[in-house]
Amino acid sequence: MRYIFIFAGNSVLFIIILNNKIMQKKIILITLLITIQFYCQKENTIGSKLQTNAAEKLINTNLKKGLTIGGYAQIDYNQKESDNGILDVHRFVLLFGYKFSDKVQFVSEIEYENVKEVFVEQAFLNYTINDNMNLKAGLMLVPMGIINEYHEPTTFNGVERPSMDKSIVPTTWREIGVGVSGRFDDISLKYQAFIFNGFSSVNGTKVLGGSNGLRNGRQKGAKSTINTPTISIKIDYYGIAKLRLGISGYFGKTQPKDDVQNLIGADVGINMVGLDARYFNKKITARGQFIYTAISNTFAYNLANSAKLGSRLQGFYIETAYNLLPITKKQKLDAFVRYEKYDTHHKVATNIIKNQTHNRNEITFGLTYHIANGAVFKADYQIKNNAAKNTILKNQFNLGVGIFF
Repeated sequence: MRYIFIFAGNSVLFIIILNNKIMQKKIILITLLITIQFYCQKENTIGSKLQTNAAEKLINTNLKKGLTIGGYAQIDYNQKESDNGILDVHRFVLLFGYKFSDKVQFVSEIEYENVKEVFVEQAFLNYTINDNMNLKAGLMLVPMGIINEYHEPTTFNGVERPSMDKSIVPTTWREIGVGVSGRFDDISLKYQAFIFNGFSSVNGTKVLGGSNGLRNGRQKGAKSTINTPTISIKIDYYGIAKLRLGISGYFGKTQPKDDVQNLIGADVGINMVGLDARYFNKKITARGQFIYTAISNTFAYNLANSAKLGSRLQGFYIETAYNLLPITKKQKLDAFVRYEKYDTHHKVATNIIKNQTHNRNEITFGLTYHIANGAVFKADYQIKNNAAKNTILKNQFNLGVGIFF
């Protein structure tokens, strides 16, 4: 039996962790109770719709015309139990936006990852049709969940992004497409609706499935194949003070190459639905997310491609954080705890065996020190487990530095 204490002002986060899997599930309830306790603290005037990401910062610039430059970066130290630590400039991203007029803007993100890979993360044109509608076209983030759109290091707790976002969503997920977005403040709704190319059925030598689910299929705008377009929709509601609620949907098929598109097992159908919630206050924040993906034709796909793609993928997390510093301080020191559970083999076709190592859960707890608006130090510890018998995963300690400007 292990005990974890996190002190949060006059409150204490207290979690009991047992090897017994039934007891582990009770962590969900405990975390919810902690969140409810925090809700009894003081309210504030911070609106839940004020959080912005890189693209929104570039679009909402006060310049009437011209170039806007920004960026974000993340430097990490990761150490698994009994292993040597690893230091990494995990990502360094340059943001370039150009405003042609009050209605026409270009947004781009260029990412250097692990000091050796270069990616274009976003590159799209935004045309403001009216106060409630924008037309967008180019390489854009698929609006699914929270982290895929808000992944700058100062916008989330923990050195690493939530693991379920990497395996289930999968973050950072961007594709080429066209669509509309906007908001209706009188009814407190923000909407996004896009047509994208989809995941590649076979991406070079990589196939879909295993522990990473659909992750290998991200085409990232690099000579992307398109056979049948996919549809992506997200609606956010911010009519409740300090709370933001979101529902996401993604529907379509994977994209096979010309030489195999008529063969049995060349593609699979994907129906993905996400629910998310974010709560903002002076002293407390909380968030939660659930993603469910139904995949059709996996029997034929696995047979044709020697793959192990699950027919159902599912994951969720809940998180709460409390600022340990007085609200009069410009700096923030958030103590947080997050529980996540995700499974890329939630259900499988009859021609593959369900791999219980893909049914995972993690507890991450630590500190996020916002030393200035856009600059953060992070430290956390991760306890990892899965549903397979007689398996012991190594826990991990993380330190990080993040900036966003």
